[in-house]
Amino acid sequence: MVRWVRALVVGAALAGMITLAGVVLGRIYADPLLVRLVAGAAIGSVGLSVGMRRLPNWTVAPLSATVLGAYTIVGLKLAAGQADVTGPLSQIARDSLVNGIPRLLTAMIPVQPAPDTVVVPVIAAWLAGLAAAEVAVRARRVLLGLLPVVALYAGALYVVGPNASAAGWTTPAFAGLAIVALATSARPAHAEVPEVSAKLRGRAMAGAAAGLVAVIALGAAVGPWVGGQVSASPVDPRRYVQPPQVDSLDESPLNRISGWALSPEQRLFEVSPTGAKSRTVRLRLAVLPDYDGITWRVGATYRNAGRVLPQLPRLPDATTADVRQEIVIDGLTGRLLPVVPTPTEITGARIAFDAATGTLIRPEQLSTGLRYSVVSEVQTPDVNLLPAADVPSGNAVARFLAVGPGVPERIQRLADQLADGNGAAFDRATAIEEFLAEHYRKVADAPSGHAYPNLDFFLFGPRAQGGQVGTSEQFAASFALLARLTGLPSRVVVGFDAPAGGGAVTAGNAIAWPEVLFNDLGWVAFDPMPKSKNPRPVEEDFTPKPTKPPTPPSEPPTSADTSSSSAPPAALAAATDGGPGAAVIAGGASGSVVLLLAGLALALVVMRRGLSRRRLTVGTPDERIGGAWAELRDALRLSGRPLPAHLAATEAAAYAKEPSAVRIRRAAPASEAAPLPPLDELVAGINTVGFAPGAADDAQADRAGSQAVAYATALRARRSWWRRVWWSLHPGPLRWRRPL
Repeated sequence: MVRWVRALVVGAALAGMITLAGVVLGRIYADPLLVRLVAGAAIGSVGLSVGMRRLPNWTVAPLSATVLGAYTIVGLKLAAGQADVTGPLSQIARDSLVNGIPRLLTAMIPVQPAPDTVVVPVIAAWLAGLAAAEVAVRARRVLLGLLPVVALYAGALYVVGPNASAAGWTTPAFAGLAIVALATSARPAHAEVPEVSAKLRGRAMAGAAAGLVAVIALGAAVGPWVGGQVSASPVDPRRYVQPPQVDSLDESPLNRISGWALSPEQRLFEVSPTGAKSRTVRLRLAVLPDYDGITWRVGATYRNAGRVLPQLPRLPDATTADVRQEIVIDGLTGRLLPVVPTPTEITGARIAFDAATGTLIRPEQLSTGLRYSVVSEVQTPDVNLLPAADVPSGNAVARFLAVGPGVPERIQRLADQLADGNGAAFDRATAIEEFLAEHYRKVADAPSGHAYPNLDFFLFGPRAQGGQVGTSEQFAASFALLARLTGLPSRVVVGFDAPAGGGAVTAGNAIAWPEVLFNDLGWVAFDPMPKSKNPRPVEEDFTPKPTKPPTPPSEPPTSADTSSSSAPPAALAAATDGGPGAAVIAGGASGSVVLLLAGLALALVVMRRGLSRRRLTVGTPDERIGGAWAELRDALRLSGRPLPAHLAATEAAAYAKEPSAVRIRRAAPASEAAPLPPLDELVAGINTVGFAPGAADDAQADRAGSQAVAYATALRARRSWWRRVWWSLHPGPLRWRRPL
C-alpha cells in the first residue's frame, strides 16, 4: 500500500511538472488549447506507466506509443477544427509531422494553435512523461527520472525566449514538485548497529562537510555568472530559422502593373461591401522598400500566423476605424493576399504575416474560389500636421533612403532642382508630386520597367519617341527615387482600388503608389498620377533657358544735347516750363521701389553675416564647432542638395564631396572645377563634440570654422552669377532648424 501511495505521489508530481512546461510554452500561444493538450499528454503518459508498473517493462513502451498515436490524432483534429484547417486528416498529420519544428519556430507571436504548431510539444510532453515515469516509478531512481522533465521545461523556456514576460510562479512551483517527488521517494534509515554507528556518523558528517564546502565554492564561482544571466535577455531561437520566402512572381509585383494595364477587364477577385463613405477603398498587396537601381523588391520577413495578428503601434492624433471585408479570389495569381491595411484578424486561409508592412502571404499558390475574411484597423493621421512634420533619420530608416549605384546625372539634377528652396520635408514631397502630375501622361501600353534606364527615359525621353508616358509603375517608382535623392524615406506600394460598395476588382483597378515616412504620422501616401490630359513638356520647367545678357545703358546726354533740335517738343516744353513731367514722376516712383529693395537686400546680407560671425566666434569651442557644422549644412542646402540627417560626420563629409552635390555651372573656369577644400578638421571637431564633450579647444574650433567657411565659399563660386547673388540674399539660414 505504501509503495502504491509513493508511486501515485511521484507520478502526480511528474505530471504536474510536465504540465507546468506546457504553461510556460503556452504564454506565446493565442489560446489555452496547447496547455490542455500538454496536460492531457502528461497525465496519459505518466498514468499509463504508473498503472502498468507491475507488468514487464518491455510491454510498456509499445502500448504507450500506440496510445500516443491515438492521442496525437485527437489533438491534431481538435487543433485543425479550431484553426479552420481543412483537408484529409492523414494529410494534415503528415504535413504537421514533417513541418512541425520549422513552423513552430517561424510562427508569428502569438502563435495560433494549429496542427503543425501543437504536434511537437504534445509528442515531446508524452515522451518526457514516459521516460520519467519508467525511471522514477518503476526503477525508483527519482533524481535520474527528473532529467527528462527538466529538459522539457528548459526547452519550453528556450522556445519562448524573449517573447513573453518572465515565468514568475511556474519555476518555483516546478522546483516544489521536484522536492515533493524526491522527499516521497526517500527510504527509511536502517536500525543502527552500536559498534559501527559512531564510525558511520563520522563519515557522514565528514561527507556532509565536504559537500557543503563544494556547494559553497561552486556558488561563489558560478553565482555571479548566474546573477548576470537573470537580467540578460534570453536568446530567441527564431533568429536561426529561415522564415517563409516569396518566389520570383511575388518578389516584385510592381512588374505586373503593365501586364494588368493591358488586360483591364480581367477579373482578379471579388470584395464585399465595406460601408465606407468614399467610392473606393484601397487594398494593399505588397510593400516594396528595397531598390538597387534595377528592381523594387518586397524584402519582407513573413512568419506563420494564426487568426489573430499582432496590432501595430497606434499613431498619435490618428483616427482609427475597423473595416470588415470578405474576399473571394478569382483570377489573381501568386501567393500574396490583398487586404485593407492593416489586418488584425483573418479567417478562412492559412497565412504568414509581415508585421513591418502589414502584408500577408499564403504558403500555397492562390486558387480560384479561395474565400477569406479580414478585419483591418485603418489609422488615418491628421493631415493638418504634415506641413510642419519632419522625417526620421538614423540607421532605422537607412533602408528607405538607399538607392543603387550609378544614379543617372539628369535624375540627380532634377532631384536637386526640386529640393532647391524646399527646406521642409512635406514641401519637397509635394514638389515631386506636382512635378510628375503636371508633366507626364498615363498610358496603358507603356513598356514595363523601373530600372534607372527606364526611369531616365520616362522622365526625359522625347515625347515623339515614347518618352514622358507610363503606367503607375513609372510614376510611383520615379517619385520614390526622387524622394530618396532629396532625403525623404520612401517606399513603393502595389495594390488595388476596390469599389467600397463591393463587387469585382479587375486588372484595371491595379495601381502602384509611393509613400513617405513622417515622424508621428507614419507612412503617408502621395498621388503623383497626372491631373490633366495635356501635361506640359518637361523641357519647359527642367531644362534651363539661356538668359539674355542685359543691354548696356546708352550714353547720357550732354548739356549741349538738351538744346538740340532733335529733342521732342513736349520734352522741351516741359523743361522750359519747369514743372515735373510724367517721365520724372515715374522715375521717382521706380527709384523708391529700387531703394526699398536695395535696403531689404542690404539688411539680409548684414543679418546673414552676423549669423555666421556669431556661430563661428561666440560661445564655447563646442558651440563654435556646432556653428561651423551648421554653416556646412546651410551651404549644402543652398546648393540644392540638403545633407541627409541620418549620415554620420565622416559620411556627411564624403557626401559633400560627391560631384552631384557640387554641380559646376556651364563654361566654368578650370579653377572652379578644382577639388573642394577638405573637411577633415570639421569632422574631427564634430566627433570630439559628440564623443568627448568639453575636450575641444579654441584652436580646434578655429580650424573647423575656417574649413566650413572655405568650403561654403568654394561651393558658392561654382554657381552661376544670379545663383551666387541669391545665395547671399536667401533668408532660409535665418530660420532653418539645424540639428547636430
